[in-house]
Amino acid sequence: MINTIWFLLIFIGIIYGILTGNLDEINNIIIKEAGEGVTFGIGLIGIMAFWLGIMNIAEKSGLIKTISKGFRPMMRILFPDIPKDHSAERWILMNFIANMFGIGNGATAFGLKAMKELDTLNHNKKIATNSMAMFLIINMSSLQLIPLTVIKLRHDYGSPNPTAIVGITILATGFSTLVAIIVGKAFEGGRRC
Repeated sequence: MINTIWFLLIFIGIIYGILTGNLDEINNIIIKEAGEGVTFGIGLIGIMAFWLGIMNIAEKSGLIKTISKGFRPMMRILFPDIPKDHSAERWILMNFIANMFGIGNGATAFGLKAMKELDTLNHNKKIATNSMAMFLIINMSSLQLIPLTVIKLRHDYGSPNPTAIVGITILATGFSTLVAIIVGKAFEGGRRC
């Protein structure tokens, strides 16, 4: 569906450019923005590789398992349908930690793995379980303690204080996550899949 939307947006833009005589401007923008997109992607590789490496070390050393035990009471409240020591817990936690450090792109791999593990607990593959829905809404609200990607972008574009956004980011994402959990639990009701 999203591919169709993107195609239509691009197609309509090109048609509009042709009709208004701005096709040269569209070509210039495409060439310029494509180059900037590649530069942006390469610029993020270093920070993402670093944090993904840290997460990999944390998992292999057993740190994630230890942290999981500390977060188990919270996980029981948020995801009561997940059996104790199920692998979904580990992937959910790794996704949450990656999001907390602002490496959303790096957290995607952990989120996909978490959803795959949650799907093993799903008896009706046509309907998401409460745990799947809760994971998705918490993931989308994205509690961030250190928004590394945004800090890097602010640094790259010459901000005199790239970390000035940390406090407000914690406040805003903390509030959005709290609201997401409340709404998720309210809609969860007694439905069990």
